[in-house]
Amino acid sequence: MRDQHADSGGAQPPADVQRPLRIALLSSRSKAHSGGQGIYIRHLSRELAALGHDVEVISGPPYPPLDAGPRLTMVPSLDLYREPDPFRVPRPSEFRSAIDVYEFLSMCTGAFPEPLTFSMRARRLLSKRPPEQQPDIIHDNQTLGYGMVLMEKQGLPVVATIHHPITVDKSLELASANLRRKFMIHRWYSFLRMQRRVAQRMPEILTVSESSGVDIAASFGVDHGRITVVPLGVEHDVFVPPTAPRVPGRIVTTASADVPLKGLVPLLEALAKLRTERDVHLIVVGSLREGGATEETLERLDLHDAVEFRSDVAEPDLVELFGSAQVAVVPSLYEGFSLPAVEIMACATPLVATNAGALPEVVGPDGEAALRVEPGDPQALAVAIGQILDDDELAARLGATGRKRVIENYTWSVVAARTADWYRRCIAERAAAAAALTPPARTKKTKT
Repeated sequence: MRDQHADSGGAQPPADVQRPLRIALLSSRSKAHSGGQGIYIRHLSRELAALGHDVEVISGPPYPPLDAGPRLTMVPSLDLYREPDPFRVPRPSEFRSAIDVYEFLSMCTGAFPEPLTFSMRARRLLSKRPPEQQPDIIHDNQTLGYGMVLMEKQGLPVVATIHHPITVDKSLELASANLRRKFMIHRWYSFLRMQRRVAQRMPEILTVSESSGVDIAASFGVDHGRITVVPLGVEHDVFVPPTAPRVPGRIVTTASADVPLKGLVPLLEALAKLRTERDVHLIVVGSLREGGATEETLERLDLHDAVEFRSDVAEPDLVELFGSAQVAVVPSLYEGFSLPAVEIMACATPLVATNAGALPEVVGPDGEAALRVEPGDPQALAVAIGQILDDDELAARLGATGRKRVIENYTWSVVAARTADWYRRCIAERAAAAAALTPPARTKKTKT
């Protein structure tokens, strides 16, 4: 596994690749304020364009709101999972191709076809372009559909980012599901077999942490040597410390309801313990699913009046929310990176995080920029949150150190520069491999 920050060896880019690059960023869906993909695409595309590169974002719906610099190419789909009518039945006039038919029929059987169908649509779009209009690099953002393999076979220069292997999500959901639900989960995640095969075919893979790289190699069977680590970034001039006083007793988390790996249920159990001694309340950035594990926990612990859910929070409101909290919590059972943790630290908000996945890499040693606890432990969460609520000096120190850690390690301009260096290395290695396969030119013998 390679750290792009430190890796200066390997093949050197040809002279013509030192010019600004034509970059295509592919994202099957790019929701602006949740899920991470839209955030990654928006900020990476902007900063790559600021470096002088020609950046095209190719995305399925929901489309990302892009800043000045990159351009957006929309790849329409049936948009079967859109809010507020997910799993909708399209009108007959909406079906335009065999891909649309497959997408709908797959949804009807409980599968999630978007990674495959988007990759096929993106491949069809790019294949129609003449050679002089092709990108220097096609960067797939965790779609990992068979369309990427077909692009590679056509000679198109494809690489991929894998934030973390979705196998982790599947395992955690299975662990908390009944028999009927287990069957549905297996069907929904049937695309993972494809993603594993595609990941193995990708010549180079970018990921966001050493922890995630280890998991990708183990879960997808990818050679460590083809994985490069470039951490994610944050808008440190947007996510800033608050100017208004923090709200006493306010705890904030971005742990999505009923996504087991986000660890919201243990946090709710910790909240119930804290309420026996303190006046505290929790704001969850996310939505509550009726009849789910979270709602059942709220009922069991009588917490409805102490928990508020806010969905589709715009960035300025998110900054204000993080800045208003006395404590923020990332209670995840697994994280490939955790942008929320970085955003929280940028706001100088005292943080409690678990030791799950990449979180120790992101927040640093216990007690410096965050208090760390073992995942899934409500008692440990309650103790750590209580420590910060009761100790203003500790809270101020954690917040200041967290902000400093972000400025030194996690800015989008640094991420873009390191990613562009990775592109150039990938292009150079591809050119070197092609040259090695080209037989030397035969020289004609002259008669004497």
